[in-house]
Formats: sequence, C-alpha cells, structure tokens
Amino acid sequence: MITPAIRTLIADDEPLAITKLRVLLGAERGFQVVGECTSGGQAITALRSIKPDLLFLDIQMPEADGFEVLDSLPAESRPVVILTTAYDQYAIRAFEAHAVDYLLKPFDQERLHSAAERARSELFKSDRSELTGRLWEWLARHSQSTRDERLVIKTGGRIRFVEADEIDWIEASANYVRLHSGKQAYLVREGITRISERLDAGRFVRVHRSILVNVQRVKELQPCNSGEYIVVLKDGQELSCSRGYSAGLRLCLGIHV
Repeated sequence: MITPAIRTLIADDEPLAITKLRVLLGAERGFQVVGECTSGGQAITALRSIKPDLLFLDIQMPEADGFEVLDSLPAESRPVVILTTAYDQYAIRAFEAHAVDYLLKPFDQERLHSAAERARSELFKSDRSELTGRLWEWLARHSQSTRDERLVIKTGGRIRFVEADEIDWIEASANYVRLHSGKQAYLVREGITRISERLDAGRFVRVHRSILVNVQRVKELQPCNSGEYIVVLKDGQELSCSRGYSAGLRLCLGIHV
C-alpha cells in the first residue's frame, strides 16, 4: 500500500467541515490526514506533538482563533498553512500570516485541488529535506502501482487496443474524453477523472481541469502569467497548464523549483 507523503492536520470547530475536507483530500494524491482538531487549544497541542507538514486551519474556533494558533508557534517551526473560513474579511491578515491559500467556504474539489497543489509547490521550495525525500519516494512508489497499460476503444464498429505509451494527451469533452495519439484521435465514453485513475500517475498528469498529458511527450515548458505554463509537446502541440496544476506537472517532470 502507498503511504501518502504530506502529513496534514485539520483544525475546524465544525465536524461536518472536517468530514468534507477529509473527503476532498482523499481524492487528492499524496496527502495523509494525521490529526483532526475542533478547537484552537487542541490545534496548538497537536501542532507541537504531531508537527505536520501542512495545516488546514479554520479562523473562527473556540479557545483560540486561527491567528492565535499561528502566533503560538515560532515562525520557523510552522507548517505550511491553508486558512479556511466562511468570511472574506480576513484575507489581508491571512496574507500577513504567510498562508499559502485562503479557502472561502463553501469550496469544491477543484478549489481544494488548487490550494493543495499550491501547498505542495511551497513544500517543494522549502528546505525540508526529509519531506522532499518522502515526496519523491511517494512518486516513485506510486508510479510503480498497477495501472492500465492499454485502453480498449470501440470505434467504427471495431474494437481497437491503444497502448498507454501511444497516447500523447487526453482532453475532456462533455461526458467523453478524446485520446490523442499521433495524428489519430479517439472518443471514449468515460470521464477524465476516471481515465486518470486508470493510467500511471507517474506518466500521465493533469495540467488543466480538462487535460491530461503524457509527460514523456513534453518537449518544453513556457512560463506564463501567475505561475501558469504553455506545455509544448514533441509534435508541436501546445497545451495550457493552469496554476493549480503546475506543481503536479513539475513534480512528474522532476523540476524542484
């Protein structure tokens, strides 16, 4: 079994909010929830004993609010922090507290994914050598897991077998996905999330909510605004990589910064 690498603590005084966040994180790769707290006091104790890599921290909690929790820790020993709240008036204080993201409730899987990838990127940039080692170990083990090496496609009254190595990139198209392989394109009645689960995570990476790319086909990355990239494939195809997915792309390509 693969052990998630990023040890995550959740602090929120609403049990339903903790449950939702745990479920959403369960759909992300590489995160392990190591503790849950329902008050600021519990969070302070847990932070000192568990020492997580990442903290999802609600701002309004009994005993101590989120900012008081952060103030209780020396800056150098703080984990990467994502603040969560139902109110938007704390955004400036969140910035001053060096939170990597500010999740305004209610948030969905896509918004959580963006925050999680931003945290992953921040952790890679840090000098936490032990964590970096665990992240690379996780990726290596994950890429060795059993995945579909070929897909079965019904097209033109025939059944075609497409090897995973032959796929350049995949795009979502309503309830279908379109597999691009050289000059050929095949329409498959399946969602992009399900396809990504079936393919090798060390080879196929999400670069956009509607695009998966075979990293072995990537020729170069062209940086754009706000951490986004243009992904150029070996055949000249250009794909957009949005900011929320850039950390996962860099991870699979072996880019440390």
